[in-house]
Amino acid sequence: MAEGDAGSDQRQNEEIEAMAAIYGEEWCVIDDCAKIFCIRISDDIDDPKWTLCLQVMLPNEYPGTAPPIYQLNAPWLKGQERADLSNSLEEIYIQNIGESILYLWVEKIRDVLIQKSQMTEPGPDVKKKTEEEDVECEDDLILACQPESLVKALDFDISETRTEVEVEELPPIDHGIPITDRRSTFQAHLAPVVCPKQVKMVLSKLYENKKIASATHNIYAYRIYCEDKQTFLQDCEDDGETAAGGRLLHLMEILNVKNVMVVVSRWYGGILLGPDRFKHINNCARNILVEKNYTNSPEESSKALGKNKKCSSLSNGLSENPGVSICSYVLR
Repeated sequence: MAEGDAGSDQRQNEEIEAMAAIYGEEWCVIDDCAKIFCIRISDDIDDPKWTLCLQVMLPNEYPGTAPPIYQLNAPWLKGQERADLSNSLEEIYIQNIGESILYLWVEKIRDVLIQKSQMTEPGPDVKKKTEEEDVECEDDLILACQPESLVKALDFDISETRTEVEVEELPPIDHGIPITDRRSTFQAHLAPVVCPKQVKMVLSKLYENKKIASATHNIYAYRIYCEDKQTFLQDCEDDGETAAGGRLLHLMEILNVKNVMVVVSRWYGGILLGPDRFKHINNCARNILVEKNYTNSPEESSKALGKNKKCSSLSNGLSENPGVSICSYVLR
């Protein structure tokens, strides 16, 4: 490893450790290998009115010569308000090129949210979660599993499929190597899918297995590429593990996989794992996707991510760094 790469890697690890220590459970590891992280930022920790999720991926060149790749996630953040916040983050990068900036970004976003909460406008019109759902959904794991509800929830319009001929064949299902941590076990299941009906068939088949049907959670996500529309048909399900389905789908988008479905079963062992549970869910999914050649390596996944980036070059302040641009990737 080159001396510069080793230095960047050490600085990244130090920054990651610091962020985890400062923000605790607000800081979440989405993919440790690809260095993808997420932090939930609120105007008020005890009684949040405005909340935003900042997702970042740290390229090998960060913090020396490249900025983090980032995305701002909030249902209320649109138009000029999104552009203004992105510009503020980019300005912070320009003023601190070569320095670690994640803390500065998080606190800038928090300042914006605090200012927004002090205005007279009401909070976002979003469905409120119960305290149990928002803090630790693992407390509800004693509830009986109802797998039929997941299959019934997939009420798709089959006309949206990418194929003109409806595919009714049950695809082959592969099962990954389980991961066990503190008596909780995670296992991924993978199937190639080309239409929503196959998604329902795969779920039905999996639930024929009594062990899978008895899992505390069966989280899933799928991505189907529609050739005619040049876009993706995709969806996910938490199955009681709040935000797990979205994180799994996000991983699949980062890896740029298509025409595949991943289900991750979790059997709860009685000990709360905190954010580690999301790491295990994504690691299970990533391992089986790599094993079945849907993606080959973190490096290729990072290259594939470039196809989905929306980049805005910075014309000011970068005359000495003409190759630098700030990129925020857009999830379809």
